[in-house]
Amino acid sequence: MEDVLIQSSGEEAESGLEHLLPEFDSHLLSIAGWWKDHAVDRERGGFHGEVSVHNVPRAQADKGVVLNARILWFFSEVSLYLERNGRDATDYRALAERACNYLLDHFDDREHGGAFWALDYRGRMTESRKQTYAQAFCIYALAGYHRLTGCGRALEKAMAYFHLVETHCVDRERGGYLEAVARDWSAVSDYRLSEKDLNAPKTMNNHLHVLEALTGLCRVHPVGEVRAALHNSIVWFCEKIIDAQSGHLRLFLDADWRDISPGYSYGHDIEGSWLLMEALEMLGDRQLLRQYEPLARALGESCLREGVGSMGQLLDHFDFEIRSRCVDAEWWVQAEALVGFLNLWQMTGDGRYRTAFENVWKFIKAFQVDREGGEWLYHASLVTAVRADQRYKLGFWKGPYHNGRAMMEAYRRIERLQMKKEKQPGRAESREPLD
Repeated sequence: MEDVLIQSSGEEAESGLEHLLPEFDSHLLSIAGWWKDHAVDRERGGFHGEVSVHNVPRAQADKGVVLNARILWFFSEVSLYLERNGRDATDYRALAERACNYLLDHFDDREHGGAFWALDYRGRMTESRKQTYAQAFCIYALAGYHRLTGCGRALEKAMAYFHLVETHCVDRERGGYLEAVARDWSAVSDYRLSEKDLNAPKTMNNHLHVLEALTGLCRVHPVGEVRAALHNSIVWFCEKIIDAQSGHLRLFLDADWRDISPGYSYGHDIEGSWLLMEALEMLGDRQLLRQYEPLARALGESCLREGVGSMGQLLDHFDFEIRSRCVDAEWWVQAEALVGFLNLWQMTGDGRYRTAFENVWKFIKAFQVDREGGEWLYHASLVTAVRADQRYKLGFWKGPYHNGRAMMEAYRRIERLQMKKEKQPGRAESREPLD
């Protein structure tokens, strides 16, 4: 088995990361090319609901709104990335337009507003409930498409979804976002996002991705009501979701914010760390940044202290009942660890985070990327060597959003370091000044 760990000492720790820019660019284009070649449903419109690890579509798989929204966001962002670098993005612009049209023509609920949870393979609604998490991804994706194209319809619909969520999904008495409502936005008793989740009215996952969506919406439309919602979302996330003592996120909570979590999620901890900093910087409230930046650092420190595996990978979670750490390595956890550790190195200049970033990237290249079939494996080959156990390459819960975003974020951050040069030798750059 290949030794993937890097030691942080000597000249290597002092050198820049510019040599990695071509790698991130190449891997991003490889991911984008795979989705261009394998995701499009040319017979029934939109995109396939599932494609196997062997790149074979499952023709009659349901189509989920979260997957479609993530595809829309990804192709929009890839197009922006290419165009900013003076490269042709014609094919990816067309795919972003395809994703936007399919989302608004099929997933959009024209009677009650918001987006359906799932369609059958022909594009007919099969599940009408409104998961707040799903509405958030639609807002995120439509804002991204508007950023690319200036499409007024996309921004109008993003704001319509925003108003529905703020009107029907906010707990006015105790604060926070409810996990789910019915098609007509009335109350439900079963809140679960998936079968493996607890039936909790408030969850970390929901609040994390509402935070992310509001950050994206604020980037393109920073009006007062959006900024106010982003402010509230940050406060709820920091005061109710983050456990400052443990440095972990509370995963499941009751209506009164009491923690009923069965464990920790290292993947969400590290993802939450950098998404929180992105939200704080987008809002531009210096007092809030000073107050909550230590929490972002605490989330990263807990991952570094407890969650890094022997091969440099970030472990999935810690189970309270079994009292053990899950040794699996899913694609999204490694993608978020890559960005999260890089972000923490930028924030602190602490070489431990740079080392963790470099080790995760080496692990990804060795065990997560499918060198034969393209894209990333659902489970790292280090853990699950049999390809039949890989679930799928494209599916209800696996899109191009985590790994594609990681490539763009890593490239952007390292490029910024290269352009600005480090003011103090041997240390990462300071955070950009707030507007």
